[in-house]
Amino acid sequence: MHHGLDVEPREAADLIRAGVPQPGGVWADLGSGSGTFTRALAALLGEGGVVYAVDRAAHAMPTVTGAAVVPMTGDFTEPLTLPDLDGVIMANSLHFVASQEQSRVLARIVGYMRRGGSFVIVEYDQRRGSRWVPYPVPLQRFEALAGEVGLVSVREIGRRRSRFGPTELYAATAEKAG
Repeated sequence: MHHGLDVEPREAADLIRAGVPQPGGVWADLGSGSGTFTRALAALLGEGGVVYAVDRAAHAMPTVTGAAVVPMTGDFTEPLTLPDLDGVIMANSLHFVASQEQSRVLARIVGYMRRGGSFVIVEYDQRRGSRWVPYPVPLQRFEALAGEVGLVSVREIGRRRSRFGPTELYAATAEKAG
């Protein structure tokens, strides 16, 4: 299941809005896929912002309004060359990382962020893996992972039913301790 198929662009912006504290800043969308959440984030950040759209496959980014988008081919489970980030979004991407690797990968990602930076996750609130969501990250698991990697003040900021079965998508935010 790729990144945005379950969410329309307007819904994407609604889901993550509360996790984007102010316009502007430098963010990364890790596992940006077709760009649904990249475009939503760019619109929320506005003209002064920059979004690094990182994905293993280079995707053509349709016209984006708002922040400048810098497409980057890369694997977020490996070291990336990024500037200090004001925020990170991971929408339907962490569930592709093996459960035992999630903490290590998240710790590296948090290392790219400045103190007080915002982390936004959008995931399926399910416990059982599937072909599309091999390593689920339900909200309770994200709360535990956040505590392991120096993210604090975890709170749910959005939720909606999935179009793909009896599960829900949630959005949560946390900030880098500091």
